[in-house]
Amino acid sequence: MIPKIKNVLYATDLSKNSAYAFRYAVNTAMKHDAEIHILHVVEPLSPQAKAQLRLYLEDQKLDQLQKESREKLLHGIEDRLKQFAERELKDQPENMKRIVGIHVVPGDPATEILAKTDELECDTVIIGTHGKGAIRRAFLGSVSEKVLRRIRKPVYIIPLPEGQTDITLGEI
Repeated sequence: MIPKIKNVLYATDLSKNSAYAFRYAVNTAMKHDAEIHILHVVEPLSPQAKAQLRLYLEDQKLDQLQKESREKLLHGIEDRLKQFAERELKDQPENMKRIVGIHVVPGDPATEILAKTDELECDTVIIGTHGKGAIRRAFLGSVSEKVLRRIRKPVYIIPLPEGQTDITLGEI
């Protein structure tokens, strides 16, 4: 027997057309009468970037600046994702109720997707991927590939269209 889908995790990197996969998350949630969690992971500064900043700032000031900036960034992205969902679902307000969480966390994207899938008891994960050129047919995005190798739940990998679509997070 196939398990019932009750919770869907939609993971987005906020890139151009990444919101295209959101429609698949909504469609899946509608068909299964499920709830949706939206997740975005903010990667930490690289060691090289931190080293360059340390040339201009003292360690204590850099740490304080990073903390303040990170909090502001996380809240800003959360607000942006909420606005996006409201705009996308304005003609289907009943589906807005399906979105039970918007999560913006710092860390490694693949690791955080796996952790949130377990923490939120999600039954499936939906991720958009955008391969480049000739490599497109041979490889998934690195995050998608890492998630697929380590997860034990169904994952939908949605190929993102090239060019402009009628749905984008960039407008918000």
